[in-house]
Amino acid sequence: MDKQESAKEETFKQKFIAGLKETVETVVFVVVMVIIIRFFIGEIRWIPSASMHPTLIEGDRIFVERFSRFFTTPKRGDIMVFYPPEEEIKTDALSVFQRLSGFFCKDIAYIKRVVGMPGDKLEIKELVNGRYQVYINDEPLKENYIMSPDDYIPCSEGMFCGPMKIPAGQYFMMGDNRGNSQDSRFWGFLPKERFIGRAVFLFWPLNRVNVFGTPKY
Repeated sequence: MDKQESAKEETFKQKFIAGLKETVETVVFVVVMVIIIRFFIGEIRWIPSASMHPTLIEGDRIFVERFSRFFTTPKRGDIMVFYPPEEEIKTDALSVFQRLSGFFCKDIAYIKRVVGMPGDKLEIKELVNGRYQVYINDEPLKENYIMSPDDYIPCSEGMFCGPMKIPAGQYFMMGDNRGNSQDSRFWGFLPKERFIGRAVFLFWPLNRVNVFGTPKY
């Protein structure tokens, strides 16, 4: 091999190494930015089930903000994404990376509405007309967002229907579709540490675009 060919080969190696380095740096930068955005700002989620009808339906895309958790706590009526109590949150390095980046994350998350707050006395009563009504501190809770007051999973032994006092740092979560939602009625109170973020707006499909505010009671 003459000197000219050797120089060309060396130049090619240098360009290849420089290109590879630039690619790796770009990938690392993108991953770091994704983690920062997801942890401090928010993330996009899609709705897989009917538990939040009519507010959210299957296939809806929503933006879930995460920044408010640094300076406030969820309010009654907020639509929250969270890890259910029975879901094991693994803390090994790979699982933490998958959770922070969203890449190949298999953690199960629910989306429900905050109905009971820490310190509340909560009870779900069956009325004489066959409907069910949530009572907070012995007062009926006005819930214009639910699918139907007639379509409720009947309270039975083993369910969390009260009367009960919600402990400090715990929340009672319910789906808007009360006849088709696996929520706090079945698994009890949700620790605040399990919250992921608050659903703030629905951006897809375009004919359902909506901003979610905290209901006024």
